[in-house]
Amino acid sequence: DEFGQWDPKAQRPELWSLYNARLHKGEHLRVFPISNWTELDVWQYIAREGLELPSIYYAHEREIVRRNGLLVPVTPLTPMREGETSEKALVRFRTVGDISCTCPVDSDADDVEKIIAETAVTDITERGATRMDDQASEAAMEQRKKQGYF
Repeated sequence: DEFGQWDPKAQRPELWSLYNARLHKGEHLRVFPISNWTELDVWQYIAREGLELPSIYYAHEREIVRRNGLLVPVTPLTPMREGETSEKALVRFRTVGDISCTCPVDSDADDVEKIIAETAVTDITERGATRMDDQASEAAMEQRKKQGYF
């Protein structure tokens, strides 16, 4: 909009391979070149190109709390709640984001090839396994977008 904020309701639909390139004066075009890649595509690219990644993407031991089906990392921003007990678990982050809304998953995949093998057989999406936000409300991600999080 005129203030540089994204209003998802004002965005025209982009169906199949039809892209909306009609812009009003002063508007910007958002481009996401790997939007159609799967998580497996990304990891195969990382392996093929020999890219180095931060260690948080690989299995490591971390203090967590099991809460509502998620592994919530115990941090000052995500402390234990009354009555909860923590444990050390071997985990990795499938995505890295704000620690207040992103959880790790149980994993012993400590290199790219193991992550590719693990990702190829998983039946839970990255979002389904890792997002505290989605349990807060159905519109949590949209609210974060409006706040400028993305």
